[in-house]
Formats: sequence, structure tokens, C-alpha cells
Amino acid sequence: MVNRAHFVILVLAYRLLVPLSAEAQHAKESYVVYLGSPSGGDAEAVRASHLQMLSSIAVQSDEEERASTVTQSYHHAFEGFAAELTEEEAAALSGHERVVSVFRDRALQLHTTRSWDFLDAQSGLRAERLGHRATGDVIIGVIDTGVWPEAPSFNDAGMRGVPARWRGVCMEGPDFKKSDCNKKLIGARYYGSQPDSAASASPNASLSGAAPLPAETAGSPRDTVGHGTHCASTAAGAAVAGADYYGLARGTAKGGAPASRVATYKVCTLGGCSSSALLKAVDDAVSDGVDVISISIGMSSALASDFLSDPIALGAFHANQRGVLVVCSGGNDGPTPYTVVNSAPWILTVAASTIDRTFQSSVVLGNGNVIKGVAINFSNQSLSGERYPLVTGAEAAGRYTPVSEASNCYPGSLDAQKVAGKIVVCVGTNSMVSRRVKKLVAEGSGASGLVLIDDAQKDVAFDAGSFAFSQVGNDVGAQILGYMISTKNPTAVILPTEDVKEFKPAPTVASFSARGPGGLTESVLKPDLMAPGVSILAAAMPSTDKAEVPAGKKPSAFAIKSGTSMACPHVAGAGAFVKSAHPGWSSSMIRSALMTTATTTNNHGKPVASSTGAVATGHDMGAGEISPLRALSPGLVFDTTTKDYLNFLCYYGYKDKLVRKVSGDAGFACPPGAPSPDLIATGLNYPSISVPRLVSGKPVAVSRTAMNVGPSNATYVVAVEAPPGLSVKVSPERLVFSRRWTTAAYKVTFATAAGVSKGYAYGAVTWSDGAHSVRTPFAVNVV
Repeated sequence: MVNRAHFVILVLAYRLLVPLSAEAQHAKESYVVYLGSPSGGDAEAVRASHLQMLSSIAVQSDEEERASTVTQSYHHAFEGFAAELTEEEAAALSGHERVVSVFRDRALQLHTTRSWDFLDAQSGLRAERLGHRATGDVIIGVIDTGVWPEAPSFNDAGMRGVPARWRGVCMEGPDFKKSDCNKKLIGARYYGSQPDSAASASPNASLSGAAPLPAETAGSPRDTVGHGTHCASTAAGAAVAGADYYGLARGTAKGGAPASRVATYKVCTLGGCSSSALLKAVDDAVSDGVDVISISIGMSSALASDFLSDPIALGAFHANQRGVLVVCSGGNDGPTPYTVVNSAPWILTVAASTIDRTFQSSVVLGNGNVIKGVAINFSNQSLSGERYPLVTGAEAAGRYTPVSEASNCYPGSLDAQKVAGKIVVCVGTNSMVSRRVKKLVAEGSGASGLVLIDDAQKDVAFDAGSFAFSQVGNDVGAQILGYMISTKNPTAVILPTEDVKEFKPAPTVASFSARGPGGLTESVLKPDLMAPGVSILAAAMPSTDKAEVPAGKKPSAFAIKSGTSMACPHVAGAGAFVKSAHPGWSSSMIRSALMTTATTTNNHGKPVASSTGAVATGHDMGAGEISPLRALSPGLVFDTTTKDYLNFLCYYGYKDKLVRKVSGDAGFACPPGAPSPDLIATGLNYPSISVPRLVSGKPVAVSRTAMNVGPSNATYVVAVEAPPGLSVKVSPERLVFSRRWTTAAYKVTFATAAGVSKGYAYGAVTWSDGAHSVRTPFAVNVV
């Protein structure tokens, strides 16, 4: 009887699942079909060729039906299209002789002002003396959630006319007019619900649990999230005196390149970011005439694909081919190793750091002890007012609720009668329950405040609005718990936040900042460098959420946000700053200038630390913290050419034929020895060095070529920072440059020495002429 029942179940399962499987094979999804470098021809001719390609594999009965499946067409910087295809059709297209790769139109994620003053101070140089060198009409393209054009950071007062080379547009929508653009915000495009867009064709992963915006809202360049506005103003916002966030962080807010122009490309809503739309935005941005592209978007490090199926890597490669510097956030999956994303060598990959300001929310215990926590809250609690009873989450557990859940302020875990009118103390041992959820649980249970004891992300101030909230680390939290145990009726108040300036030590690597090595290759040191990304004040759309606006206040024109998303536009702005001073420099020369002049000491004069307290390594911070003023005069630069990047693809393992399609150069041939991942380190003229395998008794030699961009008749002498157990020799030890723009090559040989330990070792090679210090970090993995 049992066997017969099992048999019936198996038959039913088979009859149900087989049709479902067949249906899945024939269900249509959005795919990107990448064809490499553009073949030439106007937009209509290119689109016609794409339809012709589809006709060879698609089952649509007529041309009109085939045309409706094409949602994006790329033809400026690179060629390809996005289309609604079945799995079978996508597989058939991948075998077409013109096709490089076919991949699903994946949903990408957003990697969600004192910072510039802090960077200037850390440089040790006088901003007013050097800053005048960097003026001009550099254009930064920000690919994100759009823009709030009314923000004062986009005021164009005093700016000259729009550069004649600008070819972009200011698209209109129901809530966005051409007149919303000006001489600062010179362009705005969107890729939401208008024709020729895939964003509405496939569902995107939620960024915050919210549903995607309705089509009428998405069909406009206007920012309805706030992320894009914040990033654009961080990169190139005009100076706004008296900027603050409800009284916090008061000062002058400005972008890194306030004289630069901004063009925004909206590819994201609350529902996520479409890969096909992002590729279209890159294609348009290059055609429009931008000099720098800022992308604070990426996929999860767990889902990293190969370089030729990664939409950001593909778009960035072709933008770089045309001289555009592409800056991307490295992701927020830190501090775990191997989490950095956007790690292709032609992308400038950015980590996040803290600045010398923190937002302090003090907890005053009934015994008078003051515990300094971190948070943003605008509560009405005070020293002269009511004292609130303290209760732990475990003590306030609801009936039948596990103590572990109540301790973590798990949803539904607290007994409202035990919590009402009290300050509840919860812990963060369950990482699945975010700070926002814990706050909502405590607030919803009638608590008067929440003290969170958690070391995770304690460097990032959580914005609790008007609810009394403070986060403390485990060590300090033990003092609170000790007071509660030793006191019959423990009480406390949580004071409103105050900002503390000149905080030390700073910078430190942010806890959330993704760490290297890169998941796709360890032969390139990633991230490249770091920039401020914690509690950054910048322009934002006014909040419509009453819970976020303190009582009696109007919605703020500024917001405080954290993430590598915020670090990325700092570097984009710095890149534009250097570009305006050196308009003839290539994108890799600008990257090199930013990397080799980066700082590795904090405002205590000691080595920059990671969020764990250990000295930061190259896999935490890359070359170090950006120093835009120093980058104006780097002395030497490392110019990485398109041929270097093509050789990289060969060494990585791609075949000659495929690389030729990517390059558009029919005569290109892969170098001898390819494929060989071990040759990447020496075959790529990069301003850092990564050796993924160093075996005892088998030295590895890496070559680099430096270009003099400083004075003539310069002599540079080398200094090496080598860790114990690693032998590092540089030949020659002196580089002589008779003129500017001349080059000199050198070789760095790595070998194991006595006392060597397995794993990565870090150091640097620094060239100096007495006036310039050119530092190239290295990471060597001893196996």
C-alpha cells in the first residue's frame, strides 16, 4: 500500500513537473546579447541587423512581433541589444558567429560636507594654492536613480555656457521639464517605462523590501529614491553654505569638482536596476560626451560572473576605450574577504572609509555614567526630563517566545506590556534582523527608546528619526548590562544626537566596505583605493515620510548616507578635478595619479586601520585614501593601454577570436604564453601589483613602465616596504628621466625568505625624487 502511494505521488509529480519544465523553457525573459565593438552604421541600420539576427533563431511570425521583443539597442561605444527571449532562443543566439556573449538581464543593486575638507587636510597641502589649477568643463555622468533638480547643489550661478561638445539631452517626463536642466545639470535621461527599455519588462530584486515604483513615476529622470541625487551632488555639487541635516553636520556642502557639469542617467528605482538599461546608459553617456562615469551599482559578490557577461565590466571597457574614466563602488559585503565587485582592471574600484566626524548619541544611566553611543536621533529626551526604566529584550520576551529572539528584538518577540514606556536593550547576535527592523519592533511595542549592543556596523550611524536610539559596542554594552544587574530599578535617557568633529582616528576602513581579493582574478589588486563613504552629507530629495522628519521641521534638502555608493562619487569628483587640470591625460593616467598619491596614515600619524582595529591591507583599502590635491602633481604615472586590457583578457583565458570581437581590431593576436593567469601581474602596466602564487624557490618577476609627468631631468630613487619573510628586489634602483613624457621600465622580483608565512603579505615600492613620492602597493600570496 505504501509503495503504491509512493508510485502515485511520483506519477503525479512527473506529470506536473514536466509541463512546468517545458513551460519554463519557452517562457520569455530579458537577455542581453553582446556583440563587441561597434560595426558602424546609423542607429536604424544597426537595429535592422539585430532584427535580422533574431529572425534566424526566433519563432515570431512577422517582423513587427520580432521588433517588439527588442527592448534596447546599443551602437555607440559597443554593439548589442536586449531582447525578450526564451532559454532556447538565447542558447541559439550564443552560437551565432557575431555574438560574444548572451546573459540574463540581471537585477543589480545600489551600493547604498565635511568629507572634502577632511581629504584636503589629510593631504597636508594648501587647497587655495593648488585648487585654482583645476577648473574647466569636465562632464561627469552619474548612472543611478536620477536627480532632484531643485536641490541647491545643482544651482548654476556663475557658470559659463554648456560646453559645445555636449551632445546629450534633457528628457522630459510628467514631473520633469527641459527647463529643470541648466548649466550645472546639463543632461538627464531615464530608462524606466519609455519605449526601448527593458526595465519594465522583467521584475527586479528589491533593494529595501519596497515594491517597484509605478510606471508613471519611473518614466521620468526625477529621482524618487534619493540615492542618485546624493551621488551626483557629492561628485560635482555647487558649494551650498549653511547646509545641514536638521542641525547636524552644519557647514558648506560641495562636490569634489564643483566647476564640473553633471549629466544623470536613471536606470534604477526602488525595485532595482536593470542590466540592459545600465548598458544603454553607458552607451548613451559615451556618445553624449561625458569625461567621467560614476556607477554606485553592482551585483552581489556571490553572483559574480565572468568579465564578458558582466554588464558593468562590458560597458566600462568600451567607455575606457574611448577615453572615459569609469569609477565604480566596490560593494557593501565587507568585511569578509573575496567580496569586492566591479573588479575589472579597466574600472577604478572604490572602497569606503570614515571621516573625522561622528554622530554621538549618549546614553546617560541612572547612576550618572555617560555611555557614548553612535546614532542619529532627534528624540525629546533630556537630562532635565523624565528618566525611563531599562529592560532587556530577554526580560520583555512575549509568551512562548525564545529568549534568543527577544534578545535580538526579533519581530513579534516583545511583550508590549513589559516594554511600554521603557528603554529596551537588545543585542545584535542575529545578523538577519537589521537595525531598522529592531527599531521598528521596539517602537511598535511602545518602547520609549532602544539601546542596541552590537559591534557590527557601529561605525555607521543609523538614522532613527525622532525615536530615541543609540548603538554601543559589546565592551561598552557590558557596562550597561552590569548596571542593570546591580540596580533594583535601573533607568536611563538617550540624548539627541550631536556631531563630534575632529574625531580620531580617521580615516578607518568602513566595516561594510567589500574586501579583496577579487573573486574573478587575484592577479589585480582590488579595491584600487578608498574614499569617504560613512555618514556623508549631500543633496537629497525632500522626504515624504513623516517618521523621518523631526516634529516642527520641514523636510531637509540634504541627507546623511553611508555606503561604497557614497565613496564612489568622491573618486569620480576627484577624477574630474584632476582631468580639469590635465585635460590631455588618459583615464588610466588619472587613475594612476589618484592611486600613487593616496595616503596610508590617519590623523594620528599612524597607519590606517581596518574596522577590526588591525592595520589595513591592500585588500582592505587598495592604495589608500584618495588625496585629490596631491594627485594634481604625481610625478610619475603608469599608463595602462587598451592593449594591456586585451592582453589581460587573453591571459585570463579568452580566445583570440573572442578578444578580436571585443576590441574591434581584426589584426589583434593574443601574446605568447596566453592563456596563463600567472602572466597577468606582469603583463598589465598597473599602478599596483598582485602576485596570486609565490612558491618557495620560484621567484616571480613583475615589470612596470613609469612615465614622467613632472619636471625634466628628474631622478627617482626606490624604497621598498617588505614584510618579514619576503624578499623584494627592484632593478634598476634609480630611474632617470631627461624630459617630460619619457618613460622608464623596471622590474620587481619577489621571493620567499627565512621565516616566511603562508598567505598574503603586503608592502609597497615607492619612487621619490625628493619632491614627489610615487607609491605602488603590492600583495603577494605565499603558497
